[in-house]
Amino acid sequence: MPNNTRSISGMRHATHILAVVLVTIGMAGCAARQAANPSPTLAPDKAASSLAGRERLLTSLQTPAIMDYSGPSGHLKAREQLIVRRPASLRVDAMSPLGVALIVAADDAQIAVFNPSSNTLMRGAASAATLARFTQIPMAPAQAVRLLLGLAPDNSILAATPSSSRTEGEMRVLSYAGAGAGDYEFGFSSGQLALVRARDAAGQVTYEVYYSDYRDIGPMKFPFEIEARFFANATAIKFHYLNPLIDRQIPDSTFVLSPGPGTRLIELGFAAPSTLRAGPG
Repeated sequence: MPNNTRSISGMRHATHILAVVLVTIGMAGCAARQAANPSPTLAPDKAASSLAGRERLLTSLQTPAIMDYSGPSGHLKAREQLIVRRPASLRVDAMSPLGVALIVAADDAQIAVFNPSSNTLMRGAASAATLARFTQIPMAPAQAVRLLLGLAPDNSILAATPSSSRTEGEMRVLSYAGAGAGDYEFGFSSGQLALVRARDAAGQVTYEVYYSDYRDIGPMKFPFEIEARFFANATAIKFHYLNPLIDRQIPDSTFVLSPGPGTRLIELGFAAPSTLRAGPG
């Protein structure tokens, strides 16, 4: 009888050990499965990759356009001739029924504004403030050029994996953490860029740009309609491109305005103009 008791006790002890071993193996298996199946992340997006690839094709733009501006200062609609060249060259010829009313040329850090009716040339530093004053686009030249070309504000943003994806109307919107303090959202419709939205560090929208009316212009489809809203300035500007030509060679002289005979020269930031008697530069 004592032998049988020891045998039963031993069997119970062995059964307990086996159960512990099986539970341990099961837990290890669960851990292995969890390690093999991490929480899902968003894969690189095809439309975003296509947008990044446009960087190689879009180096310049020339087009007549209809500009429509609204803001605290009122409403303005005008026909313009736009010329932009990456990375930071921009020229706007504002037209009137009598011809050219104003020429604005910005080349990276410098801006020049020529008024033919008064033969006045203003020159100064190119900044978001000076571009807002003369072109109604409150951006530095490099950012304004990218906006008008329908490119991402910074192409390196698209190299990262989007942090989230959602549907907004007919668009699929991808969110990306920006290189600075803010975030960017890119909306795509039918594989084309339809929205660029920038947020500051607090999550507030600083500006958004809508692209539409894509048409085939040969190398690619290109947006003929652009609408930008700048919330800090409470302004909105629309462009309707009439005949966009892309990736053409544009000489540096296009973005340089030189005074002619009798031209009044005004340095932006200084009140007193000077009159130049020399010939064209």
